[in-house]
Amino acid sequence: MVNTLAYYSTVLSRSFSAYTAHVLEQIGLSQGLLYPLLYVGRHPGCTQSELTGALGLDWGYCQRSTLRLVEDGFFLREKQGRAYRLTLSEKGMQAFEISHQVFFDWDNDMLQSLSEEERAQLLTLLAKVKEKEANIKLCTRR
Repeated sequence: MVNTLAYYSTVLSRSFSAYTAHVLEQIGLSQGLLYPLLYVGRHPGCTQSELTGALGLDWGYCQRSTLRLVEDGFFLREKQGRAYRLTLSEKGMQAFEISHQVFFDWDNDMLQSLSEEERAQLLTLLAKVKEKEANIKLCTRR
């Protein structure tokens, strides 16, 4: 069991979660708000519907998260027609930069014992595994 992809991915996921939680806590974000913030930062002017669909979120959860990010000053929400357009505020842009950098910083910490060739090979193989994952329909409860 210990020498399996499932084991290593679980350990690494927990490590990344702990690392990001520490960084995000310093800027007033929770891990659950990380991906909506990153999405809006990369897709300024998106609607909440686009955000919900792109991240595969529950509509109610996305609504609550969006409102919290607006109330906490990370998002600006402007009504255009029947939809609200989401953009990052100045505070949100600063949080986006920090949140985006977390991925690169964690990678550097975790991969420092690998050579550049080994890093490239590892990321190539993981991308190949992820490609396979995209073709598998996950079981969901009904």
